[in-house]
Amino acid sequence: MSWSAADALDYKGFPADKSRTGGWVAAALILGIEICERLSTMGIAVNLVTYLVGTMHLPSSTSANIVTDFAGTSFLLCMLGGFLADSFLGRYKTIAIFASIQTLGIVGLAISVKLPQLRPPHCDIAAANNKCKQANEFQMGFLYLALYIIALGIGGLKSSVSGFGTDQFDEKDDKEKAQMAYFFNRFFFFISTGTLMAVTVLVYIQDQVDRSWAYGICSISMSIAILVFFWGTKRYRYKKSLGSPIVQIFQVIVAAIRKRRMQLPFDVALLYENYPEASRIGHTDQFCFLDKAAIVAEEDFERNAPAGSVPNPWNLCSVTRVEEVKMMVKLLPIWATTIMFWTAYAQMLTFSVEQASTMERSIGKFQIPAGSLTAFFVLAILITLAVNDRLIMPVWKKWKGQPGFTNLQRIAIGLVLSTLGMAVAALTERKRLSVAKEMRTVSTGPLPISVYLLIPQFFLVGSGEAFIYTGQLDFFITQSPKGMKTMSTGLFLSTLSLGFFVSSFLVSIVRRFTGSKDGQGWLADNINYGRLDCFYGLLSVLSVINFVAYLVCARWYKPRKPTKSSNGSSAEDRC
Repeated sequence: MSWSAADALDYKGFPADKSRTGGWVAAALILGIEICERLSTMGIAVNLVTYLVGTMHLPSSTSANIVTDFAGTSFLLCMLGGFLADSFLGRYKTIAIFASIQTLGIVGLAISVKLPQLRPPHCDIAAANNKCKQANEFQMGFLYLALYIIALGIGGLKSSVSGFGTDQFDEKDDKEKAQMAYFFNRFFFFISTGTLMAVTVLVYIQDQVDRSWAYGICSISMSIAILVFFWGTKRYRYKKSLGSPIVQIFQVIVAAIRKRRMQLPFDVALLYENYPEASRIGHTDQFCFLDKAAIVAEEDFERNAPAGSVPNPWNLCSVTRVEEVKMMVKLLPIWATTIMFWTAYAQMLTFSVEQASTMERSIGKFQIPAGSLTAFFVLAILITLAVNDRLIMPVWKKWKGQPGFTNLQRIAIGLVLSTLGMAVAALTERKRLSVAKEMRTVSTGPLPISVYLLIPQFFLVGSGEAFIYTGQLDFFITQSPKGMKTMSTGLFLSTLSLGFFVSSFLVSIVRRFTGSKDGQGWLADNINYGRLDCFYGLLSVLSVINFVAYLVCARWYKPRKPTKSSNGSSAEDRC
């Protein structure tokens, strides 16, 4: 067994010694910064809607869209972070830089909520016929600046942290490969622990002590995590940057378009290949149009060029490069059909929290913060991961010979659970609205209905996230080319981004077609006068349609099976 890890270097640039680098110790140091990132992100996002409604005096639908746009932008910027990591910075530097940017943004947010000049005068938003003054442009501008600096930091950090974690395990070592199989579950378990702390401890501090103190704790924890991350510099394994995958993808597409009128050769062995034998990816049959990028033409090689020179990649690409692009294209249908889950998930951070704020939340004299109801959401994740890790995976391995459900099966389970969660949410909201209708002329306080009725919807969507997050992360990292793993992680996280944006879009559309000039409709300014149950019902129907589409895409998807190029088969016939 080799003493060095395959394709990995130490911090000095020498081949990484397995006994001194990588493994669970290095992975744990990386997980530490992810825990603090999730602590900060969820500590802000999960209770932000109550701040926007109660302190900044914004309508509920506007507040919900601000939260989903913030979360969506955070995950969309993962694509930028992935590009920078793959092309210029590497994962280590990307994590360090963007974690610092996120910390700076959290400090700005703490200032925004602390200074009275940055928020409107206090007013009872729940009072009948209130005339609360909304936050002005300067106050909202400062808040937006802080939020989107945080979003930039989240995007760069999240794009690299999971990939850098998997870099600490050697896929060619059976022992370390087995450890990496458990990494995805434990990675999500760790970040769920950070989320649990955020929705309990931090939300309580925000509501009962001071919101600026909670954000101060977030910035301090991120600073400590960054120092711990730097402390592990000598322990990490590093992978060489292989150049921008986006440029490589466009090179293949452009070369294929330029040669679109050329015929594929009879034997796939005649297609151009310049990768070493050990690093090659075998030719596959799907998307044969892209194979034309590897057709060798006379003009691809200059007559006076020295021996061994590489042709212009915008004219001629190797079979391995073409197959890498095919692998990325094959991910797109699965990518598209997982967006709907995160649209349902967005409701747990917005309207479900607002529902909780109108319901009875007292335990004796203790008042449960509305944002802390998402603790049941996180507990569902932790319980599901623990059961899957300790019960389902061992049993499945003995029965099927596989370490648990496949990544596509986990995604399917997550989609089913989220669909059920939205259906249950619609029924629960119908019950809450019936109580609200009876109490309109009696009291302006909390409705006499227990907040615990919301637990089933939190639990179902939370269990669904445990399956779909680990399934997506596993799928996008293991099914992508080695040099495009950071980009594929960004592609996965973009489903979260688009899910939040789709939520904002649906809210805007529903508000436009069902709303009225006095702020009523399905998504009324005051949810006690709206029909949020209809909105949840709409999401349930869309989730069912999306699940059918996912099943079609999952059945179509074929895990890559390398084919030998020496069998004399015709590339044209294969197409």
